[in-house]
Amino acid sequence: MSVLADLIDLLLPQHCAGCGQHPVLLCDACARPLRAAARPAGQAPAGLPPPWTVAAYEGPLRTILAAYKERGRAALAVPLGEALATAVHAALPSGPDPPPVVVWVPSGRRAVRRRGHDPLRGAVDVAVRRLRADGVPVTALDALRQRGRVADQAGLSAKERAANLKGAVEVRADVAGRRLVLVDDVVTTGASLAEAARALRAAGGEVTAAAAIAATPRHRPW
Repeated sequence: MSVLADLIDLLLPQHCAGCGQHPVLLCDACARPLRAAARPAGQAPAGLPPPWTVAAYEGPLRTILAAYKERGRAALAVPLGEALATAVHAALPSGPDPPPVVVWVPSGRRAVRRRGHDPLRGAVDVAVRRLRADGVPVTALDALRQRGRVADQAGLSAKERAANLKGAVEVRADVAGRRLVLVDDVVTTGASLAEAARALRAAGGEVTAAAAIAATPRHRPW
């Protein structure tokens, strides 16, 4: 997030990012879905563990995420990151294995420049701090990047999204032999998570869990 956006968020009075009706970052009603218990989002795409989420991507949450990603509401990284921490914690496999590493689906470079920040990375930073404070020894790794331009996913079918993202992600860090938790902000068809998981497995990583803040309500399995 840019310094200017941080200053604006600090100095100017703003209203609830969800409903716009109360002089707080998030009113209780709009924050409530982000405080829910985590649950599986549904059937996962092939090769991906079922993602865990805390909320449905609908109503005020759509507005909240847009305010954070596109309109400079930097402080929203905290409630969104804490919701992501809840989902990651629920997704973690049990057992005495080495602590897992959180890897996030990468944003396009153009989108990061336009927004002035990488929204998902900001939420991941908050989530990892929260989990470590709660005694969960996870770490974060900036392991993925987009190879080049990817068309806007809005309006695409599940098959079109998968085709659009095929080969779009590459690994930029050593993940061989590591247990990975793959995260995104919103699960729609699962295409972004599936492509990221493909790249990580090809580089020798083991994707043991997946998590997101929210999932689009769907009436059929992925």
